[in-house]
Amino acid sequence: MGKWRWAISLLIVSSLVGVGGCSEKTTQKATQQTNPNNTVKDGPKKQEPPKPAVINIVDPTTKAVIKTFTPAEMGYTTDQDSYKKQIEEWAKEMARGTETTPGYDKRIKLDKIDANGQIIKGTPQVILDEAILVDKVMQASSAGGDVELPITVHESGYKPEDAAHLGEVVIASYTTYFGSGVVGRSKNIELSAQAIDNVIVGVNDIFSFNDTVGPSDAEHGYQKAKEIVDKKLVDGIGGGICQTSSTLFNSVDKLKVHYVEWNHHSLSVGYVPKGRDATVSYGGKDFRFQNTTGVPIMINTIYQRGKITIEIRTAATYQSLVARR
Repeated sequence: MGKWRWAISLLIVSSLVGVGGCSEKTTQKATQQTNPNNTVKDGPKKQEPPKPAVINIVDPTTKAVIKTFTPAEMGYTTDQDSYKKQIEEWAKEMARGTETTPGYDKRIKLDKIDANGQIIKGTPQVILDEAILVDKVMQASSAGGDVELPITVHESGYKPEDAAHLGEVVIASYTTYFGSGVVGRSKNIELSAQAIDNVIVGVNDIFSFNDTVGPSDAEHGYQKAKEIVDKKLVDGIGGGICQTSSTLFNSVDKLKVHYVEWNHHSLSVGYVPKGRDATVSYGGKDFRFQNTTGVPIMINTIYQRGKITIEIRTAATYQSLVARR
């Protein structure tokens, strides 16, 4: 009887041990199914601070990035007024250039008709609009991105098919006289007259005497002659070219043109009435006018012994349309 009790007790204990082991294995299996890689989950990731906005300045012709800057580093987020002034100064340098670097702005070099009636092409006017550039940069300074330079290119304001007809009629003319025996002065007048001969000034084009004639130095054939400097007559290479520019002024002044730049000598000159002269000096004072007559015109110079005549011509079809003073 005692043996049976002992056997029954042993059987109960074994059953309990089996049940306990089975429960442990089930728990482990459930855990593995829930997290099969047996890894510990990370908490929420920390957000990285946003990168500062960057602006790329793009050349519209080449599509190349010519400048990159970070507005925040220039004070955009702390002092926008100071930041804008920096951008304005930079835009000015981009347009007009510095002492060492040329800017994007370029004056027009007007077309000309050669002795064979062929057009000698000049170069168009190029303008970088500083105000628009500053506005575009300010708008992009918060988010960053690409800013394309606002460049405008102006071709000469005439039709190629009109070129052959622009010499048909004279709409204005003026003649001045000089001593033909003064060799240097005569030569300088002749060379400068040749330089502006047959130059086409299209509608709204701006003519520049200095840009058209170029340097009046010995290298370009100009000779020594008297010229006015600081109210004194002195010898200088190129003396006499102001008679050409003054003759041109008195001719175009009969038409409705707009003067961009016009300067007088410090002394009266004898070849035009007082106040009717136009002094020039390459790299300095210039004579510039805009053709606001409403039609394309051509400058025609006639150099003769002791006198120079400058005519303004146009096509016969435009003659009645010319705006005059």
